[in-house]
Amino acid sequence: MDAFSSIVNTSATSLYVSILSIAFNPTAWNIVAQNEYRNKAITRAFGGNARYGCYFLAIMIFSFGMLRDHLYQRALSDQPRVPMLPAPYDTLVPAVMFFLGQLFVVTSTWALGITGTFLGDYFGILMDHRVQGFPFNVLRDPMYVGSTMCFAATALWYERPAGLLITLYVYIVYLIALRFEGPFTDMIYSKRASARKTS
Repeated sequence: MDAFSSIVNTSATSLYVSILSIAFNPTAWNIVAQNEYRNKAITRAFGGNARYGCYFLAIMIFSFGMLRDHLYQRALSDQPRVPMLPAPYDTLVPAVMFFLGQLFVVTSTWALGITGTFLGDYFGILMDHRVQGFPFNVLRDPMYVGSTMCFAATALWYERPAGLLITLYVYIVYLIALRFEGPFTDMIYSKRASARKTS
């Protein structure tokens, strides 16, 4: 127990706030998006304009993502600092990892566009073809992988072992989210394919 307490400050409120914010984002957006697909609540709020509704959701997802990252950094500042890598790898490894993580996130967004990135298919804004270029030709879920890499890189940069445990938690949360998000998205596109065959 002493060894664990030397790397994780379990009495820090910021740790639990960060953990909750990490779970909130994919959970909330999946619930909101599935409700949108079934009931068109956001679209109706924007006078029937699905694209405006999707842009609104994109702003919300991006804003809460920034808040989540801020809360994560605050949580790390309240955790014990323990050197994990020898110089110069203590800065080189996290810098390269963060760069690659951001590369996956940014290029995913570029390839998918705003509506493709921010759940536009739940609004009925479907892509014509599956994106097969970089980074999707390297990773199945580059945005989630890239985000996880950035969490790990930040923990290594600030030398906070607790951050690596949070990163593991992030990875598990993303895996759970994908178990709901992936099949639902596949169902949307399979319905379109069936409708095209019958028309």
